[in-house]
Amino acid sequence: MNDPKETIDKIRDLLDSLERESQDDEARLFAHNFDALELPAIVATIVDVLQPLLLPYEAAVYWYLFRNSIIGTGQQYVRASTRGLMEGVIQSASGQSQTLSYASVQQTLSGLEKKGVISKIGDTNRAGTLYKVSLPEEIEACQAAIKNRDQKELTPIDEKRELDYYNVAENRLRVYERDQYKCRYCEKQLTRFTATLDHLQPVSEGGGNSFDNLITACLHCNSRRGARPVMEAFATTKRNDG
Repeated sequence: MNDPKETIDKIRDLLDSLERESQDDEARLFAHNFDALELPAIVATIVDVLQPLLLPYEAAVYWYLFRNSIIGTGQQYVRASTRGLMEGVIQSASGQSQTLSYASVQQTLSGLEKKGVISKIGDTNRAGTLYKVSLPEEIEACQAAIKNRDQKELTPIDEKRELDYYNVAENRLRVYERDQYKCRYCEKQLTRFTATLDHLQPVSEGGGNSFDNLITACLHCNSRRGARPVMEAFATTKRNDG
C-alpha cells in the first residue's frame, strides 16, 4: 500500500509541474525580453511613482517580492507564504521585534492586492502562494503619475522624422509610452517586456519604422493580424470582444 504522504507529495509535484507549463505567452515573452540593464530605470520608476502609494509594510514586502522575482529570476512570479514573510523582511513598527505578526503580513498582502501591485496567480501549496509582481506601468494607480512624469522629462518627439522606432530600444519605449503600454487592438495592459510593436503599413508594402507607423500590440493580437489591413484587424478584435 502506498504511503499517503508520498502520494500527496507526488500530486503536489505534478500540480507544480502543470502550473509551470501553463504559463501563457505573455510570461514567456517577459522572460525572453527582460534585460537586467533596465533595472535602474525600473527601480527609479518604482521609487518615483509606486512607493509613495504604499504603506511602509507594503513597500517592504513589495521590494522583497521584487527581489525574489524580477531581480532574482527575471520573471514576474514568486511564491511566498504569510509565515515566510514574517521574518527577514522588516522590523515591526515599534522596533521591539525583528518579526511581523501573522495578522500584519496578511493585512499587508491584502493591501498590495487591492492596489493591484501583486495578484494571486495559482493555488497555495507547501511553498506558499504564487504571486505575480506587477511593474508600475501595469498598475492603474501609477499610470497617471508615469504619464505626468514622462511629459515633463521627455523632449518633444518629431513624429515626421524617419527614425528607427522599431529596432532601437529607447525609441521603442517612446511608442509604448505614447500608447500607455496598452494593446491598441484589445486594450490589454502590457509592460515594456510583454509589449510588441506592429506596423500600421506593413514593411512588405513599403511601411517604415517611423514613430507614426508603429503601434503597441500584445503578442496575441500582433500574431493574429498577420498581413491583414490594420482596420480589418481592429474590426475583428471588436467583434470578438463583443
